[in-house]
Amino acid sequence: MIKIITLTEAGHQLAKELAGVLAAKQACDIYYKPKPFAHTVQQAFVQGHSLIFICATGIVVRTLAPVLQDKLNDPPVLVLDELGQFVIPLLSGHEGGANQFASEVVALLNQLCQAGKQAAQLVQTTAKPYLAPIYTVGMGCERHCPEAELESLLLACLDKAGLSLAQVSAITSIDIKHDEAGLISLAKKLGKPFITFSAAALRQVEHLLDSKSEYIFNTVGVYGVAESAALMQAQLQANDQAELVLIKHKTSKATCAIARAYPLQVSQENSTL
Repeated sequence: MIKIITLTEAGHQLAKELAGVLAAKQACDIYYKPKPFAHTVQQAFVQGHSLIFICATGIVVRTLAPVLQDKLNDPPVLVLDELGQFVIPLLSGHEGGANQFASEVVALLNQLCQAGKQAAQLVQTTAKPYLAPIYTVGMGCERHCPEAELESLLLACLDKAGLSLAQVSAITSIDIKHDEAGLISLAKKLGKPFITFSAAALRQVEHLLDSKSEYIFNTVGVYGVAESAALMQAQLQANDQAELVLIKHKTSKATCAIARAYPLQVSQENSTL
């Protein structure tokens, strides 16, 4: 379960908006000015709940310090400012999944983002994010989906993730789409390689998917084409585990997801708390 802890009215409003979209995937509770504060928060942490704090980082550190174990056992902890502009994976970044969790929260906040409001940003302080990341796009679609619809979806997803086309290394899909005209022409138009994978290959990253569709699995042999393909290509290019920067977004005929990985050969093992 996800617990959102907030101490201000502005933070409470953000917590309610965020809980509304998080609840579609996982049970979510809001603790608004909980009393006794330290005991309530520490109990939630010890019980293994994923925690989102909308407050000062110092408060979180001082409150959780007595119950910290190590990055292999502690649950993920995120810290947000009350405007929802910055998301910090504070504890258990890689092993506990806080980095991935933070990426998902950024994507959800940007879905909620109103016109004129600054988009949410991921503030990740572990070693790997200082390296040049590899970004890959995964796409799935109905047969004969128009190129224009695919391009519109891709550009919208890049905008959500705060990325440019120049940062994308490849457009990917499942091998049954190797001859999909819209995907082929889109990749050619954008000057990106179009790469496809077998269902067996894509199942290797099944554990990294944000969502799983039994219908898609029964149809093509994987639980999600866009997320799987993006993750697989990023992982292969970096020779290290990938993560989703943007979970699957879709139109009536197509899906798109964006993954990221950092080259293993120049990285350092991080020591996130």
